[in-house]
Amino acid sequence: MYRIGELASLANVSKRTIDYYTSIGLLKAQRSKSNYRIYTEQALEDLRFIEECKNLYIPLEEIKRKLEIKKIKEVQEGELKKHILSVTQQMKQLQIDLNVLIPLIENLEADQAENYSKLLNTEGEVLLKSLSELTG
Repeated sequence: MYRIGELASLANVSKRTIDYYTSIGLLKAQRSKSNYRIYTEQALEDLRFIEECKNLYIPLEEIKRKLEIKKIKEVQEGELKKHILSVTQQMKQLQIDLNVLIPLIENLEADQAENYSKLLNTEGEVLLKSLSELTG
């Protein structure tokens, strides 16, 4: 967390520049208990991005749009990661369940065991095909 002077020093810009970017919504600040504006590491990254864009003569409105797109992408990636972790946890649980079911199926009469094995194999093949398509 940085106060405005620290952020300005790290990004090699003036405090006035940070004030302006904050007022037009390019940067976000939080307030400390003593009512100082506090900026996060993300604000420092955004400020560096803004300065790079300015050096390329990109207008501030376009920079603002690029920052918004970047944040949406980061949120989507975060949601994707959470979903992937959830799916992998479910896959681990399915493996545990299968380890319990297989001995039970082996103890069934031959025709029943064959029916259940076919069902598991069919669903397993669908899952393997999906995983294969995902991994290329």
